[in-house]
Amino acid sequence: MIRLLKNMLKLNKKQQKILEIFLKKDQLSSSQVHSELTILKEEGSLVTIKRALSEMARLNLLKTSGGGRSTVYSLKTLGRILTGVNTKEYCAIEPDKRFGQKQYNFDLFSDFPDEIFSNNELENLKSATAQYKQRIKKISKTIQKKELERLVVELSWKSSKIEGNTYSLLDTEKLLLENKVASNKTKDETQMILNHKAAFDFVHKNAKQFKTLNRKNMEELHAILVKNLGVDFGLRKKPVGVIGSIYQPLDNIYQIAEAVEGLCKTIAQTKTPYDKAFLALIGLSYIQPFEDGNKRTSRLMANAILLAHGLAPLSYRSIDEDEYREALLVFYEINAIEPFKKIFVEQYIFSAENYSVK
Repeated sequence: MIRLLKNMLKLNKKQQKILEIFLKKDQLSSSQVHSELTILKEEGSLVTIKRALSEMARLNLLKTSGGGRSTVYSLKTLGRILTGVNTKEYCAIEPDKRFGQKQYNFDLFSDFPDEIFSNNELENLKSATAQYKQRIKKISKTIQKKELERLVVELSWKSSKIEGNTYSLLDTEKLLLENKVASNKTKDETQMILNHKAAFDFVHKNAKQFKTLNRKNMEELHAILVKNLGVDFGLRKKPVGVIGSIYQPLDNIYQIAEAVEGLCKTIAQTKTPYDKAFLALIGLSYIQPFEDGNKRTSRLMANAILLAHGLAPLSYRSIDEDEYREALLVFYEINAIEPFKKIFVEQYIFSAENYSVK
């Protein structure tokens, strides 16, 4: 298997169009791909298309079967990962009419590129980090305390809101800083907010334990996030579904454990802490190792990894919840990372520019 050891591949327009075609088709010959491109008004001779397909196979984006005139191509996992997808258009399709995958992709994390972000994305992330580190050098302990409180309030509010919690930002602030429970909210909503604070406090104080993901720190973090919410601790022993998605996560505890182990291994092999945090964020959401609280755990785990490496934690304050859910759904069903990668980069830069948390 070819591994991308330096940088994420940047695909040209024709390569992206070809990948999009294969998302909807199982196997195609070069002449069939040429016909599909012609329908899309993409110019190019059959010889040019054959050359493009051969190159994409060499890059591990496509798989070849047969030989000579009988050669057919199909999409490989790396091709799925790098496919550009219009999330709005895809998610507007009724779930049962979508062309995504229903089952867990066992090759997904083993086939991930070693470096996830492009040179430009990495430069932007590093530039934001440099400014962030310069700024936090100068803050007093009083400001540091206030900044930490602000981040925890805004993270707890937005992460909970993504899960359907109806606490407002002001309600969340009163609960966490003044211990005032909102009168018109459920006990579970209140507990969810409190658990977020407890989880962030835990990773902030024990950052060294989160240099990378492992099953122990994952389960510890999850237990804090679902405390008193009627959710079992540890890996789930029963199936779960994803609302509005055709994707069906694994339902066998042994396969779930194996998937978590595979994700941990991939994260350990990645080059930068940005890669590690991003993979934890999407990987735990995809595997759904717990009966509930998976996305909350993924968000706090990503922050734990960022903190462990001296980077800015994410608050998600400016994220559009629908955009977040749609990007995740595209990853679940297609395994394409571009929509969620865009969110991660934007949210990291936002947090690095707006918070001063040591």
